[in-house]
Parts: sequence; C-alpha cells; structure tokens
Amino acid sequence: MKHKGFFPLNSLRLQLLFRSLLVILSLLILIGVFQYVFMKQFIYTNKIRSIEDQIHLIPDDVWKHDIETSQNVKQSSRPMVYFPGVNITFINQKITFLRLAKDPHHSYFPKLSASTYKQVIKNIKQPDNTMSIIKKIDGHQEQVIVLKPIVFDGEIQGVIQIDTPTESLRDLLIRQMIIFLMLSLTAMTIAFFVFSSVLKQTLIPLFIITKKVEHINAGSLHDRLPVNQGQIEMDSLSLSINEMLERLEEAFKAETEAKEQMRRFVADASHELRTPLTSIHGFLEVLLRGASSNPGQLNNALKSMYGESKRLRKLIQDLLLLAQLDQLPPFQKESCFLDELILDMKPQLMLLAGNRKVLFDFPSRLSSDINKDQFKQVILNLFSNAVQHTNRNTGVIQVIGKTNEKELSLTIQDNGHGIPQEHLPHLFERFYKADASRSRAYGGAGLGLAISASIIELHGGKIRVESKLNVGTSFEIVLPLT
Repeated sequence: MKHKGFFPLNSLRLQLLFRSLLVILSLLILIGVFQYVFMKQFIYTNKIRSIEDQIHLIPDDVWKHDIETSQNVKQSSRPMVYFPGVNITFINQKITFLRLAKDPHHSYFPKLSASTYKQVIKNIKQPDNTMSIIKKIDGHQEQVIVLKPIVFDGEIQGVIQIDTPTESLRDLLIRQMIIFLMLSLTAMTIAFFVFSSVLKQTLIPLFIITKKVEHINAGSLHDRLPVNQGQIEMDSLSLSINEMLERLEEAFKAETEAKEQMRRFVADASHELRTPLTSIHGFLEVLLRGASSNPGQLNNALKSMYGESKRLRKLIQDLLLLAQLDQLPPFQKESCFLDELILDMKPQLMLLAGNRKVLFDFPSRLSSDINKDQFKQVILNLFSNAVQHTNRNTGVIQVIGKTNEKELSLTIQDNGHGIPQEHLPHLFERFYKADASRSRAYGGAGLGLAISASIIELHGGKIRVESKLNVGTSFEIVLPLT
C-alpha cells in the first residue's frame, strides 16, 4: 500500500522523528529538573553566604552599640546597622526579641523556638560561626534565616537573627527556568526541521529499496537491489534480499521447468502407453473378425500381443519406479565391494552381450555404501544401453573401476556408433530417445537412463556421459568411498 502526504501517520520517518524528539524532550526535562534543583541550591546558598559575609564584616562592638542604641530609642528610629531587604533581630539569652532593622516591604520576622536559639548559643563555640535555616513558619512566606552569636566582654550575650523572604530568590529561579523553557522549545523546533531533513537523507537507501521491491513485485523478478549505498545495514539487507530473489528466481524457473517436464512426461507416457494398447486392441479386433479360426494368424497375433504386453508391463514398472524415486524413499544401504557385485552379475551380462566381447578391469577394490538391488538395475540399464548401440559381432563393452582418495568411479564403455553431441545434455530426461527407431526396435521407452540417474543421485553420486560418433560412448558413475 502506498501512502501519500508529507508525513503518513505510520511512516518509519515520522516514527523515528517523533521518537528522536521524545528522547531529546526527555533529556531536556531531566536537565531542567537537575537545573532547577542545583540552581535553587546555588541561589539559596549564595544568598546565605552573602548575608554571612556582610555579618562577618561588622565587629561585635558595632553590634553592641547598635543593640544598646536600639534599646534606648524608639523603634521607628533608624538603627546604626542596616542591611537592605532584610530584617535584623537580637535575641538575648532570655529569648527576648529586639528589632534592630526592619524591611518596609517585608515587616514579618520569623520567631524560632526557644530551644533552637538556646541550641545555637550552646553549640556554637566560635563567635564567628553562623547557622543558616530555610523554612516556612506559621503559614507565612518561606524565609532564609541566618543566626550569629554575639559576644560582649568575652561572653555570649545572645543571637543576631537576619532573615529575608525567598520570594525574590524564587522569582529569579522562575525567570531562569522560563529562559531554559524558551530555549528548549526553540531547540525542539529547530530539531524538528533539522531531524526531518536528516532523516529524509538517511532513509533514502530504504526508499530506494522499497521502490525497487515494488518494481520487482510487479513482475521484474530478474531485477536486483543496489548494494553500495554507503550504509552497512542497508547494503547487508540488499544482499540478503538479492540472495533470496536469486533463490526465488531459481525456484520459479525450476517450477516452470518441472511443469513443462510434467506436461511432456504425461504426453510421452500417454503416447507410450497408447502404442502397445493400440496394437493389442488391433490384434483382438482381427481375432474377433475370424482370424482366431486360422491357427497361423492366431499364433502370430498371440505372440505379438504377448510382446506388447511385456513392453507395456515394463513401461508401467518403470513409471512406478520413477514415481517412487521422486518421493525420495530412504534407501537401505550396506557396505559392499562393487567389483564383487558386478562379477557376480557376469553370467547375466554375458548373456545380454551375446557375441559381443566384454572386458572387466578392476585394478583395486571398489568399496561403497549402496543398495544392491537398485545398483544392479543401474548396471543392467547401462549395460543394456551399450548392447543396443554396438554391433552384435564386433562390439566391445568394457566395465572399468577406479578409485582415488575420496571417491570411486565405474565406467561402462562401448565401441558403438556413438551419440551426437546435441543429444548428450538430454539423455537423462524421461522419455528422451536419441534414436527413436532403434529404441522402438528394442522396446525401449527412454526411461532407463532417467531411472539410473535418479538412483545414483539418491546414493549421493553423479553420472556422466561422453560420446564420439563412430568411436563409442562411455557412462561414468562416481560414488563416495565407504
């Protein structure tokens, strides 16, 4: 299905884009959270240190003078020590509060518990030490509170408390976070368009593969995908798809050839079966018309029908055997010596040869795992083929066995008239006959070599043929050694 539009909802490009942006957004949120935490800590710590530095710049004598002055004047009078934006309070050891300075915008000053002040006075041994607290008291604004012990005449007299609300600090933090948010949105917008363009360029090889596959799907099975697009993954995918296409093309060709062979097989089988049946049917008609009363005609007709029935039975047996071989039945093999097997068949082979000269040459033992009955049939088929194509008086047939480190070969060679080169590639096809008249004379249907090739293949071997006109033909069987 083809999708139109700039961003189809189920497109890989859109999914990669949104997932990339989602990852960036998650990272920005995480960075924002950490930035908020660290910036808040930095701003508050910086404020506390600023107050502490200002406190440390003021000698205790100044604090003493300011406290004594504040105790003797009205609260509305301006004290000597003044920090803008803060409230300053003195708390003596009796936990009595004395306002030293008041921020006109934030007049509220927090009062901690008495135990807190006493604890500060008790634990702080160095007068320059301070204690800072950030907290919200009685539902009021959050405050930054800095406590410093005051020493008069060598004794701790009380605690100076400087406090300021954190509103301005929060406003600064919020402004910084708004700036970060605006920068993040700007970055996300830029990333959207940049990533969209980058992903488009990155996915070009995938788009090319998709279009090529659509073209191949339309019927161009011979086309192949490009394999040098600069991306290892896409090139690897293209190679895998190309290999798959090659196998599919080979399978398609094999299926087409198999269908064509099956069509020819059915046609040839029908023709071969029809010929003896027609002959038998013709002789029966002759007999029914009165020839049965003539002993001579009756005898000839019966002999002819008997010969045709034998030929028909042989053809049917061969067809059944080929059908069984096509189903790849498991062969029961056993280890044996082929030279002994062939020499045991020598009387039968000599009978088939007639006046022809037969030579056996086995310089070494030929050991292999075979099915004896099936292999005997191969030998008989090849030997019979040699007999049919040699002169009955001057013919010479040789059976030669050889071995090497990995395999053995068995050759059946004759000195017959040979086979034309154009027929050699088709000899092992079913119903193929290089010399139809000679095959007909010997009752052959062109199945013997096809059966032999199938049996040898099921044994894990190969069968080859070489022939020269007026010189002879040799069939070589190659099998693995035991």
